[in-house]
Amino acid sequence: MPAMDTSRFLFCLLPILFLMINQALGQVPGFLYHFCINKSGNYSTNSTYQTNLNRLLSSLPSNESSNGYGFYNASYRLNSSNEHIYAIGLCRGDVKAEDCRSCLNNSRYALPQLCPNQKEAIGWYDNCMLRYSNRSIYGVMETSPSFYMWNKNNISSSGLDGFNQELSKVLASIRSETAAGGSLRKFAFRNTSAPTFQTIFAFAQCTPDISEQECSDCLVGAFGDIPNCCDGKEGGRVYRPSCYFRFEVYRIIDPTTVKQLPSPPPIHSPPPSTNTTNTSQGSKRSKSRTVIIIVVPIIASLVLLMFVGICLRVRKAKKKLQSNLIPGEDADEIGSAESLQFNFDTIRVATDGFSEANKLGQGGFGSVYKGGLLNGEEIAVKRLSVNSGQGDLEFKNEVLLVAKLQHRNLVRLLGFCLEGVERLLIYEFVPNASLDHIIFDPIKRAQLDWDRRYKIIVGITRGLIYLHEDSRLRIIHRDLKASNILIDEEMSPKISDFGMAKLFGVDQTQGNTSRIVGTYGYMAPEYAMHGHFSVKSDVYSFGVLVLEIVSGQKNNFFRHGENVEDLLSYAWKCWREGTASNLIDPTLTNGSRNEIMRCIHIGLLCVQENIVDRPTMNAIVLMLNSYSVTLPIPSQPAFFRDSNIGSDMSLGWKNSSEVITTGSDRSKSNSVKAPENEVSLITEVHPR
Repeated sequence: MPAMDTSRFLFCLLPILFLMINQALGQVPGFLYHFCINKSGNYSTNSTYQTNLNRLLSSLPSNESSNGYGFYNASYRLNSSNEHIYAIGLCRGDVKAEDCRSCLNNSRYALPQLCPNQKEAIGWYDNCMLRYSNRSIYGVMETSPSFYMWNKNNISSSGLDGFNQELSKVLASIRSETAAGGSLRKFAFRNTSAPTFQTIFAFAQCTPDISEQECSDCLVGAFGDIPNCCDGKEGGRVYRPSCYFRFEVYRIIDPTTVKQLPSPPPIHSPPPSTNTTNTSQGSKRSKSRTVIIIVVPIIASLVLLMFVGICLRVRKAKKKLQSNLIPGEDADEIGSAESLQFNFDTIRVATDGFSEANKLGQGGFGSVYKGGLLNGEEIAVKRLSVNSGQGDLEFKNEVLLVAKLQHRNLVRLLGFCLEGVERLLIYEFVPNASLDHIIFDPIKRAQLDWDRRYKIIVGITRGLIYLHEDSRLRIIHRDLKASNILIDEEMSPKISDFGMAKLFGVDQTQGNTSRIVGTYGYMAPEYAMHGHFSVKSDVYSFGVLVLEIVSGQKNNFFRHGENVEDLLSYAWKCWREGTASNLIDPTLTNGSRNEIMRCIHIGLLCVQENIVDRPTMNAIVLMLNSYSVTLPIPSQPAFFRDSNIGSDMSLGWKNSSEVITTGSDRSKSNSVKAPENEVSLITEVHPR
């Protein structure tokens, strides 16, 4: 193949390769909002139009037309026709050039995927906007399609009038400044103090291809949407194709990254006449020197003060962020968590709008849905209900913890979504659901012979050892139960649900809390009654779980003939009377009887009332793997459960006298946590 043809072939192939790689990695984030516009018609898959559209979009971020000010436009004429493809890209005025190109690159992958075969589409990220169409859109002021978003927090009624007055003033100011921006960039930002002891931060931007009057008119119309979207709110924004604006009571623009527009050329004064004396010239030089000596230090001082102020604000914001994180974490951890963030629209598409057909289960904290990403990967989405007891603290806890944990017997977190009132956790999809759906079902548990049950017990043991000893963080799960053990396609267990987990330093092994969370029947007595927890608390829960796996019965509902009683009470009675074999699930017709009896023995050792008597998970591994290890005689378990409350009931309280809320187990609901009074500056979205 000639060199020219080879280079041309590679040039055409590159955009396709980039698209395939990006789709395979599943790294294209979702838009704030997007529109697929039908009026411009469709194109066929793998057509010349699609090839040229991809070529145009791939060249847009490298187009030099922006001059580094964040506005890109390009067009492409289709061969043998008069039809064109037009594209416009606009980045927010404070976005750095490399971040702008990255945002537009994400857009050029995401938008054609979300609007397949549509000749016209538009999508907005927080940092940039991308439009393309088969009609000319350059220099045309357009107001639709549009959408708006708002901060969910309200301004106090006593200060609302004063807040609105100051907001109107600052918006009017940035409107005129934005419109006058020129052909390189139309962008302005300001802040002002409100009577509510808050600072209003606002910015506005137009595409610089429209005129000053058109920009002003566009923003006036956008401001007119405030009563519809964000009247009385602490923040809001309205997006239109040709302009948008935003205001909040916290800083939303980094002024240090706003590239300064070039200064207008200096106006040259006529040369001095020949009769000007040397004395007057010297006087002028002297005055200029004096002005420079006075002005330069003042400017330098102001710049220094601004720099110090910005540093102090950044430090304050960093400390505030760290105070919300788990003890022992640092600000780098939230950065790693943010890299896992999914856009809500992406997950909504993946779950077919959270359809009933995709629902895997319902719990007290919400529902779990099956979904599929664009790269073909199956996911499980835990959608927390708006009224659940889980606050931002538990949400961050689960994200930051599980993101660090990598073990074959722990469920893998793929990402999360925190948008408006929505809190989503995205996990790997585990096809066989949770252990409670199998082991407590009289028909399904027959598929669990002893070898599989023993494999599950060993897998849970390995997962707990990793949490307690082998991970770089010492973690106590605090809610280990059958519904939090997921079973994969190889019938291997994966521990899940770390919303209640406690994080410890390397040398710390126990702690106390006034906020009891967990599930009755699985909670160790010292934790349920006194708030004292340790690695031995998880050992107690593990012991209950082992006895459930051996018997195939729930811990609060053991049926033996016509008698129904508590599993631990029955297990202890059988052990004391020498009839422990009565505890074994009748469906277990095969398997080592000695191995089963040894597991019953280990389970009873784990649920002893005295913390010191319970073995560690490392000791349990030795007991399971080596018959040369002699097992100690177990003492009586702790029987502390209220007879009026089933052991599958989940409780959360601040002290022994103040019950916050109750709810049933995952088969009915998840474990309930005490609510946190946290304020979130999260916006809600509404299209128009």
